[in-house]
Amino acid sequence: MTTPAGSGAGFGSVSWWGLSPALDLQAESPPVDPDSQTDTEHGTPQLDMLLLGSVDGRHLLQTLARAALRPHRRFHFYVLENNLEAVARHILIFSLALEDPEKMGLQERSEAFLEVWGNALLRPPVAAFVRAQADHLARLVTEPDRLAEQLPWLSLGALKFRERDALEAVFRFWAGGEKGPEAFPMSRLWDSRLRHYLGSRYDARQGVSDWDLHMKLHDRGARVIHIREFRRWRDTGVAFELRDCSAYHVPNRTLASGRLLIHRGERVAARGYWGDIATGPFLAFGIEADDERLLRTSNGQPIKTAGEITQHNVIELFRAVAAWGRPRAVQGHPREGPHEAGGTRESGAPGPESFTVHFLPLGSSQTLHHKSCYKGHFQLLYVACGMVHLLSPELGACVAPGGHLIVELARYLVDLRQEQLQGFTTRVRELAQAAGFVPQPGAGPSETFARFYKSEDFAPDCVDPAVKSGPPTLEVLALPHEANPPSEDLTQPLQGQTPPSEPFQLPS
Repeated sequence: MTTPAGSGAGFGSVSWWGLSPALDLQAESPPVDPDSQTDTEHGTPQLDMLLLGSVDGRHLLQTLARAALRPHRRFHFYVLENNLEAVARHILIFSLALEDPEKMGLQERSEAFLEVWGNALLRPPVAAFVRAQADHLARLVTEPDRLAEQLPWLSLGALKFRERDALEAVFRFWAGGEKGPEAFPMSRLWDSRLRHYLGSRYDARQGVSDWDLHMKLHDRGARVIHIREFRRWRDTGVAFELRDCSAYHVPNRTLASGRLLIHRGERVAARGYWGDIATGPFLAFGIEADDERLLRTSNGQPIKTAGEITQHNVIELFRAVAAWGRPRAVQGHPREGPHEAGGTRESGAPGPESFTVHFLPLGSSQTLHHKSCYKGHFQLLYVACGMVHLLSPELGACVAPGGHLIVELARYLVDLRQEQLQGFTTRVRELAQAAGFVPQPGAGPSETFARFYKSEDFAPDCVDPAVKSGPPTLEVLALPHEANPPSEDLTQPLQGQTPPSEPFQLPS
């Protein structure tokens, strides 16, 4: 069997990392309007953002890191994912980024983040940190008072009770509720998934990796990804090798998820690795940098790899967001931003009370507009490429007039041909128009993101019926997730109380 180009199967059915560079969402939002919403409790303008499928928190962290460069606003991030494991990963990543520097140094936090976020295998010290943190979070998510006291930036109030219970079960699994590597044999699952994906090309997998890297990722702008790091990730799932290769042998349980599969005519719950095995986690922080020296070339070749650039960017990111994890009372003298000349605006100092991450119920994107608190509420809507099928007039009704829409395009999906990428971009424009958005004037051409704003004179009844009733997404991007019975090498029996996630689909 040979997996044809254009199948989209390499993306997987669950997304664990973004397929585009991190964005400063405040820079992408409409400017502060003096007559707009103001947080009466804190006396500052607030920015409400709705994110569908952001999965790894990169945009949220980048927004916090760049906040000092812009007028002070209180941030409300509303995050909607399609599985609770992604919600749990968000919480773990944020708790790591905001960890007390006295408990965990900057270098240690940055390296732990890279391993948890992008590696299939962990070093034992990092695995021990994940177990301890997961055990702590499992106790917090079912106790709202303790959660509000210890993680004031986190709001789970919108989740259903059964979702909170399932979230607790996810953390319990990470904490080692099912002992031993046999509970999640990541190396075997990765290799089995790779064999299933490549088929008869498996023995030539290095050649396949070289082709995908040079003829696709490099041609599409990700030239800093080095062949050695890309091959290593394709073969083992280890993207960031910060120590000797022998140190990475503990399965990363945060990459486990459940799925319902058809086996001998019955629906079977199974746990496995269903994420990306084609593109890799190098794009979010590894192909762009503020320091242009990191992107220099010598004899036409980049002098830094994507892994080195990622490590540098994450260290600087964590350095910038460190103040957000400490209450203002213990910050001493807050670092002055450009808008705080002389340090006179102490009320603008960052802190955990200056932003909130709200997690919304799974599958609620088409019902949010029924609640008056969400209708016309958001100044920015972000939609990942795997959630484009949810872009609809109902979702558009949640965006305020003049609000902005950012859609991640499928530029870096290596399984897709150029004509399929163009078809995806065209379909995004159609869906955005149907939802009441028009292209942003003056926005430069981009193959990575499509940018729109909410038309103030939009009338839902005027939408072209062909656009409204057409299929929501490109069929070529769909993962045929239940076409075949599950291989025993690809799955593990799902135990405990965690309900399996619904299979994730790219637009189909």
